[in-house]
Amino acid sequence: MRLSIVIPTLNEADHIGALLTDLAPLRATGHEVILVDGGSTDATWSLAASGVDRVLESPHGRAVQMNAGARVASGEFLWFLHADTRVPPGAPELLLATCKAGARWGRFDVRLSVRHPLLRLVERAMNLRSRLTGIATGDQGIFVTRDTFAQIGGFPDLPLMEDIALSKRLRRIARPACLRPPLLTSSRRWESRGVVCTILLMWQLRLAYALGADLARLARRYDN
Repeated sequence: MRLSIVIPTLNEADHIGALLTDLAPLRATGHEVILVDGGSTDATWSLAASGVDRVLESPHGRAVQMNAGARVASGEFLWFLHADTRVPPGAPELLLATCKAGARWGRFDVRLSVRHPLLRLVERAMNLRSRLTGIATGDQGIFVTRDTFAQIGGFPDLPLMEDIALSKRLRRIARPACLRPPLLTSSRRWESRGVVCTILLMWQLRLAYALGADLARLARRYDN
């Protein structure tokens, strides 16, 4: 069984090296790392070149970039990771064991990088909500069989919430395997905007999405 790890990037020079170091043992055992860049103007490409099997250029947008990576992937399983994620020891082995046991798709728990009491509550809420609803976010490192990914048509071409929309499609086929070892994800957005403000923004965006708001407008609010 071969795993293809797809990483969308845009100006991720501060983070990509650490993630690729985490993934180096996987590459050494024959698994594949594909970086799909959406137009970086920093040193992302040069830092990533020696730690990946393929580097692709793509229009910016996580859905577009991850679909581009999936199209050229050779593995039976696809694992989508954000560039500011850290993978703890043992997580890849657990993922592979879960895949071999017959899982169609799944995700990991998540942990935010900054030590803040409110963020500990946010993590617990995210992981519990995901476990109860069967919905995963991109920070949780979604993995899926290549055949199942093709069956649902890949990531919907959305400027935001593509991970939520993908999860809803996958959930119709099977419940996710919810793996407990947490992936560590950067808290930079929470730090720059403030924890409480970011919590409120995320709730507002989720609610607006559920009510059918224009996703392009929501994406602009998320990026500002």
